[in-house]
Formats: sequence, C-alpha cells, structure tokens
Amino acid sequence: MKSSLGAAQSAPAGKGIPARSSTEHYCRQAIRRRAAAIDRHAPDPFWPRITCLQTMNIDYLKKILTARVYDVATETPLELAPALSQRLNNQIYFKREDMQSVFSFKIRGAYNKMSKLSEAERKRGVICASAGNHAQGVALSAARMGCRAVIVMPTTTPLVKVEAVKGRGGVNVEVVLHGESYTDAYNHALTLEKEQKLTFVHPFDDPDVIAGQGTIGMEILRQHAGPIHAIFAPIGGGGLIAGIAAYVKQIRPDIKIIGVQSVDSNAMARSLKAGERVTLNDVGLFADGTAVRLAGEETFRLVQAYVDEIITVDTDAICAAIKDVFTDTRSILEPSGALAIAGAKAYVERASLTKHPVNNETLVTIASGANMNFDRLRFVAERAELGEFREAVFAVTMREQRGSFKRFCSLIGARNVTEFNYRISDEKAAHVFVGIQIADRHESSVLAKTFEEHEFKTLDLTHDELAKSHIRHLVGGKSRLAQDELLYRFEFPERPGALMRFLDSMAPNWNISLCHYRSQGGDVGRILIGLQVPPDEMGEFARFLDTLGYRYWDESSNPVYKLFLG
Repeated sequence: MKSSLGAAQSAPAGKGIPARSSTEHYCRQAIRRRAAAIDRHAPDPFWPRITCLQTMNIDYLKKILTARVYDVATETPLELAPALSQRLNNQIYFKREDMQSVFSFKIRGAYNKMSKLSEAERKRGVICASAGNHAQGVALSAARMGCRAVIVMPTTTPLVKVEAVKGRGGVNVEVVLHGESYTDAYNHALTLEKEQKLTFVHPFDDPDVIAGQGTIGMEILRQHAGPIHAIFAPIGGGGLIAGIAAYVKQIRPDIKIIGVQSVDSNAMARSLKAGERVTLNDVGLFADGTAVRLAGEETFRLVQAYVDEIITVDTDAICAAIKDVFTDTRSILEPSGALAIAGAKAYVERASLTKHPVNNETLVTIASGANMNFDRLRFVAERAELGEFREAVFAVTMREQRGSFKRFCSLIGARNVTEFNYRISDEKAAHVFVGIQIADRHESSVLAKTFEEHEFKTLDLTHDELAKSHIRHLVGGKSRLAQDELLYRFEFPERPGALMRFLDSMAPNWNISLCHYRSQGGDVGRILIGLQVPPDEMGEFARFLDTLGYRYWDESSNPVYKLFLG
C-alpha cells in the first residue's frame, strides 16, 4: 500500500494517465475469470454485473482511458485519515479532489467534454448551468482554449464561487444568475443555448463528462492496489459516481460503490426507489453543489446498473464530516465535498448495530470540493458538535429559588457547559436552555435521567431542529419580576469547568435573573448576567466586583437592554 501511494505521488504533474498495459492487464484478468467460470459451468459472483457492463458500457472503459483531463487537472493524492480511521476502526482514505486548481473534481469532466468539440463549435462558444464547481471548470477550460463561455448559475450560489468563475474565465466568460436551484439555471441555459446557437456543456449527463470524472476511479485503483471494501462518492446529478462506477466495476467488481446524498436533495435515491427518474419539488441548498432536483438520464441508468446503494445524511452529519476532514488535513471542504465522508461514517455506524460490523476494512471517500463560503463557517462549527453527538441540548425546569442553578450545575460534573440561557419569568418555576458537552450519542439520555432523578424536569432537545436553529437564540425577553436588576458582561479564562468556577466565585446574596453563556472555543469565556441587587446593597456589590478578578462591563444603561430585556 505504501509503495503504491508513493508511486502515485511521484508521478510528474500533468502526466497522471496510467500505462495502458496496466489497465488492460486488469481487464484481461476479469475476462479470463469470466471465461473460466463458463468453462466450469459454474456461476461467477461477478458475472451478472460484468455481463451488464460489457453489453451496455463497453466504451466507457475506452472513454475513461483516453480522456483528456491532465492538460488542466492533476492526479490528486489518496491520503489516509489517521484520526478518523482510529475512531471508526477502519482505514479511511480521502481522495483529495479539493486540491485541484479549481478546488473541485469538476474540471475533469468539463475539460474532457470541451476538448472533444469541433473547431466550429468552439468558435460559436459554449454554455453551461452550474451551482459553481462545474462553472469554474468550464471557465478555466474556455480561457485555456480561447473560446466564449456563457455560464448560468443559481442566484443562491455562494459568492466565492461566482467570483471564482469570473476570475478563472476572464474576458472569455459571461456569468448569468438565474433561479434558485440548478434546475432553474439549467432550463434558462437551454433557452440561451437556442437563442445564441451555443454548445451546451452538461455538468453530469454527458458521456464525455462522465468519462472525465471516471478518471478518479482509475487513479484510486492505481494508487491503492490492495483490497478496498467500498468507495463513497457524493451524488447530485450523478456524473461523478457514474464515471467511477463504470470504471471500477469493470476492473474490480468486488469493490462496493456507495453514493451519498443529503436528505433534502435526494433525487437519485428517490429515483432508484421508484424505478424511474423523480423530480423533487424543492431541494435543500446547504449542500449547494449537489442540490439537483432531477438526476441525469444517462447517470441514472449507470447508477441503476452499478451502484450498490445510496446513503442519505443530514446537515449536522455533513458539518461533523467537515470538521473530521479538518482535523486530519487542516483543510476545509464545502458541504457537498464532505458528503462522502459523512456517508462512510453513517455506513460504519449502521453496520455496528448489526451482526456484521465493518471493522479493519479500507474505505475510500471522495473529498470532492472545497469551495466553501466563509460566512457559513460559524454555522458549520456550531452544528458539527451536534452532528458528532458531542453536544446535548436540554430544556430544564427548576424551582425559582436561590441556589437552584448552582445545584443543577453540580449534577453536570466534569462535563463542560457549552451554553446556558435563562430569563426569570415565573415566581415558582425557572425554564433554562442548556448545552452540555458529551462523549457519545447515548450520554444525553443518561444526563436527562440524572436531572429527572434530582427533581429537574428535563426535555431532551438534542434532535429538535426548532430548538437548535431558533429557540436557543430567542430565550429571554422582558420580565415583571426583574426588579432591582443589574446587567453585567463578564470575561473569564475559557477552561474546562470555567462556568462552574465563575459561579463559585460569586456571592450567593443576589438572585440571578438572567444568564446567557455560549462557549465559543476562544481563550476567554463571555457571559451576560442579570443580578437582582437591592439599592442598599450596592456598596457590597461594588466590593464584590473589585475582588472578583474578572473583566466586567456594566450594561444596565445600554439602550438595547432597555429595549428588549429591561
């Protein structure tokens, strides 16, 4: 395995096409195995699939072997992910397509298609529809070939992708923003194609595009000659997985090909279940690179024939996968780029609940793109903890009396409090929103049981989308009970157990009427506290502040506080 990787990495840039003889050797082996099975009058386990391949897609092998991709694309490394491999008890590899010049695999299919155009077609110009990554491939190819390119992108496309397309294409490229999804952009592109007599460069539903993406499968088999249990690939329209499957199943039919989609953009999965292509009414736009309402006709046929299964994952799982890749590589993938990693994790977790767990196997995942919108990172970081089940979220009801908050915190023990939201609202009961760091998904139920046993009525919100997206930011408001309230911001060193130590340092004389704390992963923790301090105790309170040892700011006169909380 090591020598194979080393050979791949030492290949000269721009010359990644393997020796034809090596691939033909694999093909001849597969054919000889089939022939031997026939001679023995015994069924070969791979015979039905290979027969299908031979009768339907015999030219895909040739198309992939002769694809012109390495004029602009590079052979990307196949990297072991040590931290993730250890956690999952399997050998997890990342196929680093995020390291292409356009930070996505899409350059392979786009350039291969455009390289096959006639001179007349290039002079007329090309047009494409894309959520961003295919557009960059077409733009770069157009600049390389000196032809005009009109690129239609959804209005929801991240700005980083729009600017990248303009930058890579220069004067050769015209960007048109239209519609909210890829399908909307696609339909508009078809109209412009007819009006301007342009040549359409499809992002996935084209044999030459599929063949260009299929070179990834060719590289994987060359880079890893040992056993491979499964290859995981993201699916939007299906061009990437169709190309990989069309190649791998001819050379190594024992390898599983598993597609991964987000739960709200699962057109291909629904189509397979229905036995025909299904158009989604709406698609989720978090994983914008795979937000396709209708799978391709040719890609659907190939996926039907060669893909073993499709796994769907949610937004939290995708965010967790982005963090996993960052942990191992210090690179940040876009949501669609991390789909395959999220799918591999789900696959292993699902198997662990059966009698046939997946352990000590080699799983290859396609890190397909890294065109991440920077503004999304805050959301990704927050949801990654939930996706990895490292944070549990609860609504806890406690008695409205002094010391209840501190008694509740003592039950948390050594675990970190990641968030605490509370506003006094009732004379007898206090409702708090609390986030707690956990080690595994089962710990939230254990914590909830512990709280209940100590008379803290608890609602587990770990899987509640309303709570995670909105309620946590809306806890608060004005209260008639917040008399003699002072509002202070404090900063204290962010360490494990920091919130509890802060509470221990406070005098128990004054009631806490408001509390907001969220661990941000910085060097200091920031907390907003409302304290009910009678006017005749202000001198004592001033002495308390002087001896506390933490930075603080009096926000009692802040107009925002008066408007929303006071």
